[in-house]
Amino acid sequence: MNNLPLTGEARTERVQMKTVGLIGGLGPESTIDYYKLIIEGYRERVRDDSYPSLVINSVDLSKVRDLIAENRLAEVTEYLAAEVKRLAAAGADFGALSANTPHVVFDELSRLSPIPLISIVEVTCEEARARGMKRVGLFGTRFTMQGRFYSDVFDRAGVTLITPGADEQDYIHDKYLNELINGTFLPETREGLLSIVERMSGRDGIEGLILGGTELPLILRAEKHGEIPFLDTTKLHVEEIVARLVA
Repeated sequence: MNNLPLTGEARTERVQMKTVGLIGGLGPESTIDYYKLIIEGYRERVRDDSYPSLVINSVDLSKVRDLIAENRLAEVTEYLAAEVKRLAAAGADFGALSANTPHVVFDELSRLSPIPLISIVEVTCEEARARGMKRVGLFGTRFTMQGRFYSDVFDRAGVTLITPGADEQDYIHDKYLNELINGTFLPETREGLLSIVERMSGRDGIEGLILGGTELPLILRAEKHGEIPFLDTTKLHVEEIVARLVA
């Protein structure tokens, strides 16, 4: 009997689920990854052939990037708050920013948001603590590596956050904005990033590396390099999103 087609009444009951709202476009490649991973994660946990309820609001990456570069963070907050309200109006029960760098305004944005927001930084910190890590490296845009929004959370958790050297940060930032965010993933860039991981392992004694940009897992797809495990912020964020969807 369990293999019979669902009746109309059963179908109606089944689709009463929570809706997640994503602020996407920050960049586009990782937004596609979020969409695919949320569907895959949901269908692995919910075995009734249903699909998750998902709303994506794809915003202007250039606008957000330029405002952050000019340190006009109040305007970033105002812009994203308006876009989150659009998600709420579309029926989202909770939301998430599908990028790391905009979390520079996450605390203030959460206060203004009409729906709960899931922090990519908080879920990454929880994973580092669960693995017993005490010293972790951080890759991302310059805004992420030099900002306080990661270190503040990790400091409170008693985990030391270590960023690459100045020249290494310049390299990562340049490759991120001029290649990765545009969907360009070159073997030589991958090797360059892994060389920095190796130097940080020997020089700084890191026990793990945060891929603190949602395009980074698209070029560093392995779970670790040598003895250094990668904390894939996209994957961790999606796992928490799916957990909220099926709760």
